[in-house]
Amino acid sequence: MATEATALHLTDVRLPAREPFDFRASLGFIGSFPAMAGQQGTAQAALTLAVREAGATLGVRLTAAPGAPGASGASGLDARLAAEQPITAEAVAAVTDRIDFYLGLSDDLAGFYRLARQDEPFARVVERLHGYHQVKFPSPFELLCWAILCQRVPMPVARQMKRALVEAVGNRIDVGGERLWAFPDVDQLARFEEAELVALIGNQRKASYLHRSVRLWAELDEHFLRTGPYQEVRERLLKLPGIGEWSASFLLIRGLGRMERIVLDKEMGRAVQRVYGRPVDEAEFQRLAEHYGAWQGYWGHYLRVGG
Repeated sequence: MATEATALHLTDVRLPAREPFDFRASLGFIGSFPAMAGQQGTAQAALTLAVREAGATLGVRLTAAPGAPGASGASGLDARLAAEQPITAEAVAAVTDRIDFYLGLSDDLAGFYRLARQDEPFARVVERLHGYHQVKFPSPFELLCWAILCQRVPMPVARQMKRALVEAVGNRIDVGGERLWAFPDVDQLARFEEAELVALIGNQRKASYLHRSVRLWAELDEHFLRTGPYQEVRERLLKLPGIGEWSASFLLIRGLGRMERIVLDKEMGRAVQRVYGRPVDEAEFQRLAEHYGAWQGYWGHYLRVGG
């Protein structure tokens, strides 16, 4: 593999972020998120990762843009893109859109924070997380695959299966002495037959789900999934093999940024109890969530992260 100094093509891009935005909070979440362990670097106040977009594998290094001390209050992020082939305008546009969405840079938190000020127990959570924009999975397709892999197996086993898929495709790039791996795109995983997936991950049922879901996902429009009518999007997700109620909710919020709805599960119930000081039933949970309207998904995510 050639070195950055002699072989890599570089492009610098500024990514604006809606204020308030604290990149340190994003890095803190990423560094403690077990599903993404080992995939990204968070040292020296920078985020490094590899992405696969527009048929290219690119390394990305993100740092807070100048404008304020540290990372808090900065005007956005500076991104350095690196690739072994010339970086096309199409690739730049696709990568910047992906990073913006992944880190929630365009999320406008003003309305959410106004509602939080009326909710004293939760206002203390917002004070701790002020400026944190929800970090999603790097792509909803990656989350689709993870949702299938992580069901009913220990986290280390799921990560091992995911790593087998990543390494089998080989989206690797070495940047500044750091080896980065990008999760496969839809076309790359669609090339695998079911038997090949079984051999890679060692689980017949999950391989069958993956084989069928990848092909169905290829027929979906991500823009529609991000912006289309909520119930219609949810129904389409539930038609994917291996995706049930919990996985669909996971995909909607953490993969597609759909904040309109939230469901009560055991982990959410524990988060609510920690913040509000009491257990809640379904009716009270819905009452609390409805206060946040279209932001209830953000409310739930903040509860989990900061509660």
